Amino acid sequence: MDETKSSVNRVAVSIFNEEYVVKGEENPEYIEMLASFVDRRMKMIQQRNPNLSSTKVAVLTALNLADELNKLQEDYDELVKNLEEEKKSRG
Repeated sequence: MDETKSSVNRVAVSIFNEEYVVKGEENPEYIEMLASFVDRRMKMIQQRNPNLSSTKVAVLTALNLADELNKLQEDYDELVKNLEEEKKSRG
């Protein structure tokens, strides 16, 4: 059995005025950057909708990020398709 494990980092971060300890194999600076990104996005949603609960802000933020991720995935898939078609037409 392979006992080799990647090191797991524990990083304390603050997101939307709540403290979290995030565990991950990524380096601490990357985890902190992600937490900061989520924090900024949640604060932007709250500024536009000041009466929303923290839970609703979190859900709206997740939906916005999921939308962005989906659109990027569609763009990526289209680029890959175009590259493959270009290769076929050249070769």
